Amino acid sequence: MKKRHKQTRRWPGCLLLLIAAAGLVAFPFVWRDWIHQRYAPAILPAGDVPPERVAIVFGAAVYADGRLSAMLRDRVETAIQLYEAGRVDRLLMSGDNSSDDYNEPARMIAYAQARGVPPEALQPDYGGRRTYDTCYRARHIFGVESAVLVTQAFHLPRALFTCGELGIAAVGVAADMRPYHPFSVARVENREIAALVRALWDVVWKQPADVMGEPIRLSGS
Repeated sequence: MKKRHKQTRRWPGCLLLLIAAAGLVAFPFVWRDWIHQRYAPAILPAGDVPPERVAIVFGAAVYADGRLSAMLRDRVETAIQLYEAGRVDRLLMSGDNSSDDYNEPARMIAYAQARGVPPEALQPDYGGRRTYDTCYRARHIFGVESAVLVTQAFHLPRALFTCGELGIAAVGVAADMRPYHPFSVARVENREIAALVRALWDVVWKQPADVMGEPIRLSGS
């Protein structure tokens, strides 16, 4: 009888552990859905974007031969369209330049210049190794207080959340100009779940970006 009583007393503890485990498993998906709903109203068609001084263009993969990946090309093309329509004055091209033979911002700027955007409208950010770094540096290095964010729809809620928590009032424009390979879409969308959890950690601690430096005042600011 005593043994049975002890076994019965274990059930509430086991139940609590199961509930806690289920909560931990569910949290990333609940968090993702909340962020997507919260920032959906801030994602606008390009034609509805209010005039802004700066568009922040988030980097993505560049091929070894210098070509922009499909997603990155669409981001830059979308930013160029915003500039040509007079919606923004400057394009802040932010991406990874963590090695000598890999330079996302330089390739983004070269592409934009080849499409007719003048050099004075383009600003590279060589320290944008990830979304948090891009947003942090935009605020603390380049002094950006409001901006249009340009990236794919799957990435925009996280970018808007991160920039907003770092003091940048932002709206977003989705740069989905074509269908992407299903494998690429599945990979980035699955990775986005973990990235959103890390974004929450990032904005709670608000550590400086991995690469900092002297402030750079954007002309016209």
